[in-house]
Amino acid sequence: GKPVDTNRFFVVGVNNLGSCFGSSGPSTVNPATGKVWGADFPLVTVEDWVDTQARLADHLGIDDWAAVMGGSLGGMQALCWATRYPGRIRNALVIAAAPNLSAENIAFNEVARQAILTDPDFHDGQYEVAGTKPRRGLRVARMIGHITYLSDDQMEAKFGRQLREGLKFSFAPEFQIESYLRYQGEKFAEYYDANTYLRITKALDYFDPALATGGDLAQALAPAKCRFLVVAFTTDWRFAPARSREIVKALVDDDREVSYAEIVAAHGHDAFLLDDPQYLAVVRAYFERINAENGERPSVSTMTSPDPGRGTAGAATFREPPQAPYVPSAAAAAGRADFATIAAWIAPGSHVLDLGCGD
Repeated sequence: GKPVDTNRFFVVGVNNLGSCFGSSGPSTVNPATGKVWGADFPLVTVEDWVDTQARLADHLGIDDWAAVMGGSLGGMQALCWATRYPGRIRNALVIAAAPNLSAENIAFNEVARQAILTDPDFHDGQYEVAGTKPRRGLRVARMIGHITYLSDDQMEAKFGRQLREGLKFSFAPEFQIESYLRYQGEKFAEYYDANTYLRITKALDYFDPALATGGDLAQALAPAKCRFLVVAFTTDWRFAPARSREIVKALVDDDREVSYAEIVAAHGHDAFLLDDPQYLAVVRAYFERINAENGERPSVSTMTSPDPGRGTAGAATFREPPQAPYVPSAAAAAGRADFATIAAWIAPGSHVLDLGCGD
């Protein structure tokens, strides 16, 4: 009954190669040596992840996906699926993502990596052999990342300039936001692997499908055959709506079928992980369409992984009967017969393109 309804769809959630959550990664044993991979684990790319997901699909006997969806870094994987395996995917849901990282985003990733690389307990990535863990570096990396996930309005509303116990004129956490960031950093440093963090942020930096086409994104996305739903959030400044619109424009230039939703949400980049009603309604409606086209037979969708240390949310649901045509009775009562006339022209189930018509 959720937006991705498991009564209607089989859902396959895939860990990224190089992760510290289930997949082979720096903290797992290298079968060739019998020792933990550590710093010897290779750098991986979004393309590598998608290739491993395709091999998993082969293993499971899945010829094609009803949908591939992901948020943030997962959205990049959905985009990659559409171009790398165009015959195996019918819909791509690209949520809170971008066609590549901006210089600002790469800069944030580099500062976070340097926090880890310069931690005395890092030992060139072989900290497990040394019996240490670069907790200080991971804490700082997480604090930097967490700031980028939230919007300024959300931070102001949640913390503002609230003090914990009054000013003490020290370097201890005095403001609530300081305490919150330190808590998030401490928690993250206990369960996340530093070598994984380095590799996943590098994969983010490297992703750029238009690199091979001299920066022409439309040409890079031209192999895609599937339909697209692109979703952005108004207060997301890490992957701003303008970056999603770049994807939409390229797909329109390629004459692909694409739906775009820009969700008004206060939570910044974090919004794609939260139960925003408008966001869930958009995803639900899109999967209703997929389900209807499948004749309500079971289908398979996959959800790809987002940013380091973050969850993923996703969605499909029941087909509902067609609704009667919308008649703006209030407008008609106010003398807007033109509205009522236009509405009467639109048959149930029709597609409507609204070009800046406001209400």
